[in-house]
Amino acid sequence: MSAIYKDARRPVNERVADLLSRMTPEEKFAQMHAWWLILSSDGNHRERTDLSDEFAGVTEQTGLAERMKLGIGQITRPLGTHIVDAQEGVRAANRLQKTLVEDTRLGIPALFHEECLVGLLCKDATLFPSPLNYGSTWDPELIERAAEAIGKEARSTGCHQGLAPVLDVSRDVRWGRTEETFGEDPWLVGMMATSYVKGLQGKKRDLLATLKHYVGHSFSEGARNHAPVHLGFCELNDTFLLPFEMAVKLANAGSVMPAYHDIDNQPGHSDEFLLTTILREQWGFDGLVVADYGGVSLLHQHHGISHDPAESAALAFNAGLDVELPKDDCARHLAGAVERGLITMAKVDEIVARVLKEKFRLGLFEHPYADENRVALQSDSAKQLAREVATRSITLLENDGTLPLKGTPEVAVIGPTADDPLALLSGYSFPVHLIISDMLEQTSQVITPLAALRERLGSENVRYAKGCHIIEKRMAGAPVFPGDSGGKPMQSSPVSQDLSLIPEAVRTAQQSDVVVLCVGDLAGLFQSGTVGEGSDTDSLTLPGVQQQLLDELVATGKPVVVVMTGGRPYNLGGQEDNVAALLMAWAPGQEGGYAIADVLTGQAEPGGRLVVSVPKSAGAMPYYYNHKLKSGGTPFAFHFGSRYPFGYGKTWTDFSYGPLKLAGKKVENQGGEIIAGVTVTNCGREAASEVVQLYVHDKVASMVRPVQELKAFQRVYLQAGESAELTFNVPTDMLNFTRRDGQRVVEPGEFEIRVGASSGDIRSRDVVNVEGEIHVLQGHWRMVSHCEVKQ
Repeated sequence: MSAIYKDARRPVNERVADLLSRMTPEEKFAQMHAWWLILSSDGNHRERTDLSDEFAGVTEQTGLAERMKLGIGQITRPLGTHIVDAQEGVRAANRLQKTLVEDTRLGIPALFHEECLVGLLCKDATLFPSPLNYGSTWDPELIERAAEAIGKEARSTGCHQGLAPVLDVSRDVRWGRTEETFGEDPWLVGMMATSYVKGLQGKKRDLLATLKHYVGHSFSEGARNHAPVHLGFCELNDTFLLPFEMAVKLANAGSVMPAYHDIDNQPGHSDEFLLTTILREQWGFDGLVVADYGGVSLLHQHHGISHDPAESAALAFNAGLDVELPKDDCARHLAGAVERGLITMAKVDEIVARVLKEKFRLGLFEHPYADENRVALQSDSAKQLAREVATRSITLLENDGTLPLKGTPEVAVIGPTADDPLALLSGYSFPVHLIISDMLEQTSQVITPLAALRERLGSENVRYAKGCHIIEKRMAGAPVFPGDSGGKPMQSSPVSQDLSLIPEAVRTAQQSDVVVLCVGDLAGLFQSGTVGEGSDTDSLTLPGVQQQLLDELVATGKPVVVVMTGGRPYNLGGQEDNVAALLMAWAPGQEGGYAIADVLTGQAEPGGRLVVSVPKSAGAMPYYYNHKLKSGGTPFAFHFGSRYPFGYGKTWTDFSYGPLKLAGKKVENQGGEIIAGVTVTNCGREAASEVVQLYVHDKVASMVRPVQELKAFQRVYLQAGESAELTFNVPTDMLNFTRRDGQRVVEPGEFEIRVGASSGDIRSRDVVNVEGEIHVLQGHWRMVSHCEVKQ
């Protein structure tokens, strides 16, 4: 008679209990970690080792075939680890899965995970724009469709879990991972993340999205990677936990990944309060908690809160971790941890039951293999979505009327990012993440701005000069490993200071009618680029000699249109007032060149709006629009503030706002809704869209509140002269803040409702009085506002 766990007709809990009862301790431990392998279709798999292992204290292991007999919890990035054709990668993954299913005692299949932040991280997958682009669209439905396309590509390769999205709330753009965030407003991040999770997972949750980095990773000391975070629980809950809570409660996220840092001396990977009390007990999360790569090892290697790997494993798993990634550096010592009384087998059984439950629920036992003949990458629909996201995220910050370009002018396309495919990609795209040779060979599908403008305007009308380098030679590996405490000498910056290409660029500009100057960043991990994980900065000056190039081009007197790409905003050294136009395109992905050309030539409007403020200087950092009143200092510091605030963006026309009309000046606290209406009119000559934004200011509260907070937004498309009436419905629950006892509460009192074109451009305001008792929120409180549009 077949074992209960092999019978798909039996309830999942019965199957889990049956299988768990048959497992030896060693087989249970094996389900609590992953392997990181270079897979081969002939079965000769080998363990992946490289220099990056050194930072987490990873050591090479032997006896893979012997350990394989015990089974495994997960396989780390079978297609995203090395350059392999997707079909061959699936064939190799199937070969490993076949061994696990057919040649082990219990036949437990492995769960495969990949990175999915800007598309599936594997060769030939569609290279989507960065999360900053996602956020800049202000269109959650579009991002849900993009994530759905990413999910389809992932499923076609046999991926079961995607390590995305990133829910870190930007606080300091010097942080290298700013490019991975949806922006600086916690509610907007929550809305975008919720949509992304819904799209990636689908209604069946048959592909697990992974919320990261839990939590507060983006508010690190000095905006440095892995650095400590200094936060009390009230601010942690209101700003950084909110997006996670939304994605868990509204989108049923399947997985969560802790962060590397410590908060108030408590590392994220051993924080039972966050991983169990908050996540599972208070929010009802029922998925898997997986370690960030090497995060368990850091408990003893860097944080110094344990003596050895066994103790680190016990700390993490007791706190709420389910699976160690990417390998078993600490989990392989679980037997010793049990013997030493650091963890009980009852706790191990609880964890393994969760792992097995997901494998049964995902259908891995019935369908362990992917069809290598049904791999589907780079579909026309996926590429169209990547282009739509890129186009609708491009944000116009300055324009003296030069844009859109009219007719067929002679254009000088200049700059280090104008014809570099890697400059359009973020750090978690396949070609950038795997800079291990000449990755330009893996970027043939990327359309650069130069290529797109030549196609649009005709090659005879486009001249090109590089102008300068950012990094002359892209290299793999990190100059200094994260967390090094003096073991390695600091290496010099790879950023170029070569000025020799500028004279040719000036001559090229002088021969043309208009200059399109492409500047910005190069993404790269651990200082192999100027932005990205471990590539933090101390300045908001353009990397290298790009400022000198800009200054020389402006001095020619030709109109200079600046197109900035990359993972953080930079200043233009005071040239903001002298350039003809300034476009922020972030990291727009493989279709980015087309998107930029479409906006420059007026084929598309610049529909993006900023989701991170552009600070006046690095001295203003950390800066974000929803700061406290006293954040600016006393007296108000001259360097504090933002030239281009959160929500800002120009378009081809102007919009006027009528007065804000409240349906009622008094609203009941419990169960109430603030209903606010405003009429917006396109008073220009061109059809365009406006992102109407509603902010709230709590006038008097028992605790200090931000100067204002976004609570609703709506994009509206209007023809020239056309008007629309927008009616916003904001639940009173959304006026909450966290009290010192850890409860989310809504206090009665006066709230100023503000409507405008950005956080710095409020057009109309009024005050509503919330009446009743203090409302303590429980469970599934109302997190989402709505807007109706009548045109």
